[in-house]
Order: sequence, then C-alpha cells, then structure tokens
Amino acid sequence: MRTSDFDYELPPEFIAQRPAEPRDSARLMVLDRGSSAISHHRFRDLPMLLEPGDVLVLNDTRVIPARLHARKIPSGGKFEILLLRRHGPQTWEALVGGRGLRPGRQFRVQGGPQGEILEDLGGPRRLVAFAEPISPRLEQVGEMPLPPYIHAPLRRPEEYQTVFARHPGSAAAPTAGLHFTQALLKRLEDHGLGLVHVTLHVGLDTFAPVTEERPEEHRIHSEWCRLTPQAAEALRAARRAGRRIVAVGTTAVRTLETAALAAAPGEIVAPFEGPTDLFILPGHRFMAVDAMLTNFHLPRSTLLMLVAAFVGRERILAAYETAKREGYRFYSFGDAMLIL
Repeated sequence: MRTSDFDYELPPEFIAQRPAEPRDSARLMVLDRGSSAISHHRFRDLPMLLEPGDVLVLNDTRVIPARLHARKIPSGGKFEILLLRRHGPQTWEALVGGRGLRPGRQFRVQGGPQGEILEDLGGPRRLVAFAEPISPRLEQVGEMPLPPYIHAPLRRPEEYQTVFARHPGSAAAPTAGLHFTQALLKRLEDHGLGLVHVTLHVGLDTFAPVTEERPEEHRIHSEWCRLTPQAAEALRAARRAGRRIVAVGTTAVRTLETAALAAAPGEIVAPFEGPTDLFILPGHRFMAVDAMLTNFHLPRSTLLMLVAAFVGRERILAAYETAKREGYRFYSFGDAMLIL
C-alpha cells in the first residue's frame, strides 16, 4: 500500500466555494457496498434512504473563531495566529504566520489581550500564552477559519457551523453534518430514526495530505473526542436490537471506533473521553460503524484512506470518477455520499 494509491485528479472547478442553499438541497450519492450499485439523490431524501430504527451519530463540536490578527511588540509588525487546541485557560497550541516569532516574543491581539510565544513546537506551530483567557473574547476578536481551498468569504459565520453544534473547540467543521437542517432532523426522527451525539474537536491537520511514501509511516493527528455513557448505552441498545449505526462524517467514525477499542468483550463501545490518534487504513476491522455519511475528500488524505478502508480503495476511487462525471461538488462545502 502506497500513498499514491489514494491519489486522483480533481480540476479546481469541482471544489465547492459556498454551501448549498438550502443546506439539504446538496446532492447525495448512495453507494451500496454489497452490490457496488450507485444511485443519485438529494440530501433531503435521506429519511427515505434509511430504515426506521437506524441510529445517526452526529458530531456536535462547534468551530471557534480561531483566526487572530496580532502585532509584535515593540515593532508593530503584523502576523496571524490560528488557534489549534487549548492547553490551559490562557495557553494554546497555535499556527503562526510571520518571521521572528521565537519563544519570548511579545505580541498584542488586535482588539484583544497581550500575549507571548512560549515554545517552538516545530514548523509554524507555537505554544502561546495570553495575558487573560482568550476564549470569552473570540467572538469579538477572532475570525472563522476556512480550509485553504475555499477562497470565497463566508456570508454568515453560521454557514460553517452545523445546526447541532454545541461544544466549542474545533478549528474546522465536521463537514458531513453541514447538510442537515432542523426540519430534516425532525423528519428523520418522525421516520423512526434515532439521533446520538458525540463530540470530536477537529484540527486543521485533517486537511494535510500524507507526504510519506507509505501511509502507515504517517504520524496521524491527535484530536480530543468524547462518547458519553448515555450515548454508549444508546448505541449498545441499537446494536442489540439489530439496528444499524450510521456515522455522520469521518469524525464520528473516529470517535466510535476509538470507543470500540476501549469496549469490553460483547459490548460495541465504551464511554470515552480523551485524545485519539486512531489512524484508520484499509485492513481496519470496523466494530461500531455499519453505514457512513461523508463528503468527497482530498487526494492522499487520511480521510480518503478512512473511507477506502470502509468501502474498498478501487470502489471508492471509481465512485469519485462517477461523481466527477455527474458534476458533484467536492470537499468541505461540497456534496455528500451515503455508504450502505
């Protein structure tokens, strides 16, 4: 297995720059793992494509306005800070863009507090400390981060949040969830489907391509996730009743499969809270996921490798070629795929 096995060509015009309006008008490709059959739908058709009793697992993380504009002290030189994950009330791991940003450098956030770079974590990563907790100020001083391939500005910050986002902490949205509306969630429940929430705070490393020749040599990013005892019991009950567990997005997949590794024999998942560095590659035995909703992912990415592990490399790449022929939109604001 080589990283080049997960490469494909995508002309830039296939990369969605804005979300579908309304959200559930996005296109939805359905891929049957048993027959390899493909059919084409709209996301709003989802209730009719699933069975009563199926359980949808939704990631309720909320994207934080993590992009900050700052000036060096005393020179006044401008640079950007992109917050990745909080280490303490005033301490964050961050990406910084600019020169001379070594430990000891003082700075001030535009419209916000003073800070200092504490540690060089390699490349553009730094450990930074603020003079006061920055979290309560982010809505005033921060901007929403967007993936590097999206060039159109947001019309509204909520465009890059799911309608069920609850727990702040992500540097990127769990994009498979962006297609849901409150009305669609109600239709799903009325159709007899269960909704279970997990939390995984998405890091920007999710967009980084694998550069190693062999994927297993890649150091997977660590992300914090949580599966509560109540959610774990709901999933166990669903499996005992013979119902399918449908993961909404690769972040839900990682959370569920991490929780499955912690489960006792005979249990599908165990409650879990903490970092996960689970790297799902072809050959992985899925223990907690029966079906998956996901977007169309970047070439050579860990996300494409995860989906390939679920459906097969040749089959997923063939489905992507079909998606291109049919004019589907790719990546974060793009269309979706339901794998059954």
